[in-house]
Amino acid sequence: MEGMAAKRKPKLGTGKRFKAVEASARKSGARNPKAVAAAVGRKKYGAKKMAKMAAAGRRRTAKKH
Repeated sequence: MEGMAAKRKPKLGTGKRFKAVEASARKSGARNPKAVAAAVGRKKYGAKKMAKMAAAGRRRTAKKH
């Protein structure tokens, strides 16, 4: 892995990682890419932490409107 720069991931909780997984799932032909991204997040971070991040995302979205 020498010579390869490690690509930094977006900050956790911003929703950018979720969008990236969603886009990848859509590209792979998933019927419901948001569900795929949510399932991956629950598996990686656990139901409690994923629920906390989802709630923060909903609050952030509600603030915009």
